[in-house]
Amino acid sequence: MIARSRAIGGLAAVALVMGLAACGGSAGSAGSDAEGQVLRYAPQLFPVSLDVQQFPAEEAVQTTVQQGLETLTVMKDGQAAPKLATSWESTDEKTWVFHLRDGVTFSDGSAFTAKDVKGSVERLKSLKGALDPLLASVTGIDATDDHTVTFHTSAPLGTLPSTLSLVFIGQGDKVTSDTYWQKPIGTGPFKFDSFSPDDRVVLSRNDKYWGTKAKVAKLEVLNMPEISARITALNNDEVDVLASIPPDQVAEVSGVDGIKYGVGPSFNYYFIWFNQNNKPFDNVKVRQAMLHAIDIKSVVGNLFGDLGTAAQSPVTQAVFGSTRLEPYSYDPALAKQLLTEAGYPNGIDTTIQWPLAGGPNIKAMAQAFISSWEKVGIKVQPQEKERATWLKDFGALNWDMNLQTNTTGTGDADFTLNRLYTCAAKRMGYCNKDLDSILAKARGSLDQNERKTLYAQADKIIWDDAVGIFPVDLKNNYAVRDNVKGLEMPVNGRPDFSQVSVG
Repeated sequence: MIARSRAIGGLAAVALVMGLAACGGSAGSAGSDAEGQVLRYAPQLFPVSLDVQQFPAEEAVQTTVQQGLETLTVMKDGQAAPKLATSWESTDEKTWVFHLRDGVTFSDGSAFTAKDVKGSVERLKSLKGALDPLLASVTGIDATDDHTVTFHTSAPLGTLPSTLSLVFIGQGDKVTSDTYWQKPIGTGPFKFDSFSPDDRVVLSRNDKYWGTKAKVAKLEVLNMPEISARITALNNDEVDVLASIPPDQVAEVSGVDGIKYGVGPSFNYYFIWFNQNNKPFDNVKVRQAMLHAIDIKSVVGNLFGDLGTAAQSPVTQAVFGSTRLEPYSYDPALAKQLLTEAGYPNGIDTTIQWPLAGGPNIKAMAQAFISSWEKVGIKVQPQEKERATWLKDFGALNWDMNLQTNTTGTGDADFTLNRLYTCAAKRMGYCNKDLDSILAKARGSLDQNERKTLYAQADKIIWDDAVGIFPVDLKNNYAVRDNVKGLEMPVNGRPDFSQVSVG
C-alpha cells in the first residue's frame, strides 16, 4: 500500500499569528534597517546544550536548535508536510522511502545528502534517549542514493513521517563529535555564531539557506531565569519576545503600552509520576489514594485561571488521540480508606521533586497538593532542584514522585503514550501488557479512526491505573514588543523565528 506524503496522526497545529503593523521603531531593536535587525528572545528555560540528539525532548534545546537545523518533515494541519524531504511512500508494511530536497546545502556550503540523514538518525538511536521508543522498530537506514533514504522496520510503523518531524539533521560525519554540537552546522535559516552556557545563544542569518531567507540579521536567545527580570526587560525594550508568562504576572504585560499579549491552545501539560519501582507506589490503591486526596479542580482554578483547565486525559485535549475521562473525585475519606486497604493505615512518608523554574506556578501547585496530602496522613517532603540536577535524578529514577511540564511534540498521542507508558519505556516502573498491545496496534495502523479508538482505550487504562496525576492542561501565552511582526506561536510552543521582523 502506498501512503505518499501522508502523515499518520496529529491534530491541527493551530497557530497564533501576530502579523502586527509596526508602531514605530524602538531604540533597542536596531532601528528599521532590515539588514541590521536583531531579534531578542528570552525563553522561560534556557538550553542546557545545543546537542538536540542528546536532549531531543527538551523544549528549550529544541526551540533553539530548530532555528539552525531542520527535519525531514514538519507538522501542518495535523499532517506531516515536506521540509528536507519532499515526498515519501510506504512501499510495503515494513519499508518507508523518503525523497530528499535537491539543492540544499549546510551553512558552511557543503551539500546535504542522504548520508547526513542516515548518520543523524543512527546517532540519535544509539543514544537511546527520549525519542528512542518512537524509533525502536527501525532496524536499518539506507542512503540509497544522495537524495533517497530508505527506512526498514521490524513492524509496521505508520507514525514514522510524524516522528521524523522531531529528528533534526546535522552533518552525518560529524554528529558523533561533542565539538560539533558546541556550534552545530545545519541547513536552516540561521547559523550558530556562539553558545555561552547560562548567558546567551547568538545566531545570524544563513544567506545560503535554500528557502525563504530570515528577516532579521541576528537572533539572540537570552538566559534570564527570573520572570520578573524578563518582564522588566520586555518593558524596557531590552527583549522583544517572551513566552510562558505565569498567570499571576499576566497583568504586567497585558494591556500595557508598547506590548502585545496573546493566548492560544497548547500541547503542554503537567504530570506527577509515581516511581512504581519502589513501595508504596507499586500499589495501585496508594496511587489512587493520592488522587482522591487532592481537589484538582479548585487548585487549577485558583492557580491558573484562564491559562489552564483540569485535565481529562493523559494528553491534552488539543492532541489527536485524547479523550474525555471522568476526573478522580475529591474524597479524603476514600483516600484514607484506600491507604488502609493497601496496608498503610497510618499513612506514608514520601518525597516529590520538581525542577526550579520548571513551569508556571509549579511550586505553588506542589505546595497545594502537599498540604492536601498531609490531611489524610501522607507526608510529602518537597525537593525543588536545579534543572541539571533534576534531569540527572529524573533519568536515574532517583525520586519518589516527579512533577514537571511535558508536551506532545508531534500533536499525536503516539509521541507521549508509546514513548512513556510501555513496558519497554521503563520510565517509572509501570508495565501493562494489554496497554502495550493496544499502543502497538495504534502505531502500526494507517486508519485514523481506528487509531483514535485505540488511543481512547489506552488513555483509560493509564487513567484507571493511576499511573500518574494529570492535573492541568496548559495554554500557550506570550508577549512581544508591538514592533514585532510575523510571529506565529504554534500549539507546541516552539516558535520558528525565521519570518519574524522588528520594525
